[in-house]
Amino acid sequence: MIVYPPDEDGGRRVGVDGEFPGRAYGLRAIAEFLRQAGIEDIDETYAAAVGPDRVARWRPGHVGALTRPTNH
Repeated sequence: MIVYPPDEDGGRRVGVDGEFPGRAYGLRAIAEFLRQAGIEDIDETYAAAVGPDRVARWRPGHVGALTRPTNH
């Protein structure tokens, strides 16, 4: 799985085996894309515990940038 840089509204395009099943706004979505790819028994808690870099390649950035921007 490859998680691409955030777009203008904070979503990150997700690539799995050359396909782009959607955009992620949090670890819950990353876990769901992994389940759809055939990796069972994963949830956002597991993804956070093992470290996001171990469940996906981030292009560029990190999981901390995986949230919708807020208006201040």
